[in-house]
Amino acid sequence: MSEKESRALSPESRGEGSSGAGYKAPRWAWWVATGFGSGRLKPAPGTWGSLAAVAVWWILLHLFGFRLLEKSVAIHGLFTLPLALALGMIILGIAASDRVVHETGLKDPGFIVADEWAGMWIALAPILWHAGSLSPGWGLLRVVAPFALFRLFDIWKPWPCYQLQVLPGGTGVVIDDVAAGIYAAVGTYFVDGWLVRHISMLRY
Repeated sequence: MSEKESRALSPESRGEGSSGAGYKAPRWAWWVATGFGSGRLKPAPGTWGSLAAVAVWWILLHLFGFRLLEKSVAIHGLFTLPLALALGMIILGIAASDRVVHETGLKDPGFIVADEWAGMWIALAPILWHAGSLSPGWGLLRVVAPFALFRLFDIWKPWPCYQLQVLPGGTGVVIDDVAAGIYAAVGTYFVDGWLVRHISMLRY
């Protein structure tokens, strides 16, 4: 059973916390916290949320144009736009999760997957460091490693991921997955570099 599933079933997440009496989280907070509904899918809402995050990331960056983005990355030596997307998702995810947790009184319910979105977008960022193909088709192979690595670290929760869950409110919901995303990003950098060097279909 995944960490997200175990959270959904645990007594803690079922709300031994106090709900905000009469407080209603705004609609945008519910949409963001549940990953635009992906956190409602079962089984394994964390996996569904991560897959939805990959799909939205892929669509957004194709809209911006991967080739222009990669030139910018090569010039500046930074993951500028991908990390900006991840940072925005972290801030928005914490704000949204905090409001939903306040309304429901649940510590870290399984249907909140804004944390998976934030962590997944961090894990995906390093694939733009390597100048390889990101076209639909073979380019999709490059998102497999960050997805698998993020799910591994999200479920395993090595130090300090597990410890960070004790932080209050939306911060505690999101920040452990941010740490898992950083672990996954390091692994992605090396795995993706190997893929681009050794699989000819991934080269321009």
